[in-house]
Amino acid sequence: MRLRDRLTRHEVMPATLRETYGITANPFPSANQSGTNVHFPIPADDQLENGIVTFFDDHKSQVVVIVGTQGVGKTNFLNHIETEIKDACVELSNYYLVRYMADPEPSFDGIVRTIFQELGVDHLAKTAEKLAKDPHPLDLARSYDLRSALLALSKNPNNKDLFSACLDWLFGSRILNYHRSNLHVNFRLDTVESRTAILRDYVIVSNASGALGGIFLLLDELEKQAGVLATKAVVRYLSALRAIIDAFSDNLFMVIAVTHDAMLRYSGALPALRSRLENRIELSTLESADEGHSLAYCYVERSRTTSVSGRDSVRKELLTRQEITQVFDELMDRSTHRGDAGVRQREFLHGLHVVVERKIQELKEARLMKLE
Repeated sequence: MRLRDRLTRHEVMPATLRETYGITANPFPSANQSGTNVHFPIPADDQLENGIVTFFDDHKSQVVVIVGTQGVGKTNFLNHIETEIKDACVELSNYYLVRYMADPEPSFDGIVRTIFQELGVDHLAKTAEKLAKDPHPLDLARSYDLRSALLALSKNPNNKDLFSACLDWLFGSRILNYHRSNLHVNFRLDTVESRTAILRDYVIVSNASGALGGIFLLLDELEKQAGVLATKAVVRYLSALRAIIDAFSDNLFMVIAVTHDAMLRYSGALPALRSRLENRIELSTLESADEGHSLAYCYVERSRTTSVSGRDSVRKELLTRQEITQVFDELMDRSTHRGDAGVRQREFLHGLHVVVERKIQELKEARLMKLE
């Protein structure tokens, strides 16, 4: 049968899948899928959530490091906690969430810029409105330029061009006569250090004015810098990371996801950073078939709860315990040969994906044969 014919008749499959297995699509992600995967509850959830609750209570900055090998579920864990924080912030205003995927570049500038971008013009307007009623928080800023800029905004709340110009200045853009004349700033923020210092002052003033509760900064795949940058570039990057950690004693909750190997290299490249990264959560591999069964059943059940069909109509079990065990055992042999303590979640889920995809294809072919 030609591909065109198969695709034309493909619409018969969702109903067949629901009737047979209680699903509408393969519930297991392939190895290249990570954005919307199901999160299987783990003890680390409570550990990190407890830290977030403490942060809401005292506003003291925290840095939490999520450590694990490639494919162990670090990105999935960050996706889960990002969703939880967003849900909480609906009820709690003045908190901002910044998710940053590290780039293999010798600069920390992208992170600082992303924070300014996430706060945006709206937060500048909110801060200016607060300062118009009480300018005293401006005294907390070390930078004369920032005090001048925020004061100018507070006196011109309806000047949208002025707010946009201020944000451009925070981004490090070239200073024009407009900036000098209307914002009364004199120095361009053309280094990571200068922008980090301004960000610190901005957060302190915003918090003191009541416009800001706190910032959640989630940094994923921080190991990218470890493998591609020269030692000097790595040190510069880590020094900038250390600087932003040291700059915020309050109002910043930072979560860093990184591999064990990268942590070892970073600790060697900049030993002074290691003491800032002692609050760690270890994500481990799957060490037993029972753990694999629990993870597999979680994905199947989540898929069925979102399916149109009820569970009573299911005629066949999608995966037997024996099939799950076989996938796990094969991957455990592979893991043992390369020195891993257990099976990586990404590889295990991909293995299940392959098995289920084969069943779906067989079901399609049988269904299409009946239609002939």
